[in-house]
Amino acid sequence: MSVLVKVLREDWADPDVALPAYETPGAAGADLRANFPAGERSAGVTLQPLERRIIPSGLRVEVPDGYEMQIRPRSGLALRHGITLPNTPGTIDSDYRGPLGILLVNLGTEPYTIHHGDRVAQAIVAPVVQARFDIAEGLETSARGEGGFGSTGRG
Repeated sequence: MSVLVKVLREDWADPDVALPAYETPGAAGADLRANFPAGERSAGVTLQPLERRIIPSGLRVEVPDGYEMQIRPRSGLALRHGITLPNTPGTIDSDYRGPLGILLVNLGTEPYTIHHGDRVAQAIVAPVVQARFDIAEGLETSARGEGGFGSTGRG
């Protein structure tokens, strides 16, 4: 099953930077790339340890009604360099039309430079169900009951 996500490049964006794409036929996430304004392309952006920054993609998207776009970290960047998203997964709602920025944080111990065109995150397009919330007189019991954090096993 596939859905169409319309993509618009920002006027300043480099058209040579690839659009989001799946690297393998079985990939769940489409890679998102850094697309810096002309003055930042040669140097890129260096994230110091614990620094957060929004990395521009140079794109705006139109996600179909009934879907969201989840922005998730790339596992290799997280493992090797500690580069991840502080709000993972980030959500792009179907009614958002602003710039697609990728909020990254460096949890590593060394500075890390993001270069123009680097794959920095992945996008997952998923269906959304909106729930109704009503006040109830009580809740049905369950085997778990009120057990919270760590209640179903060790750790």
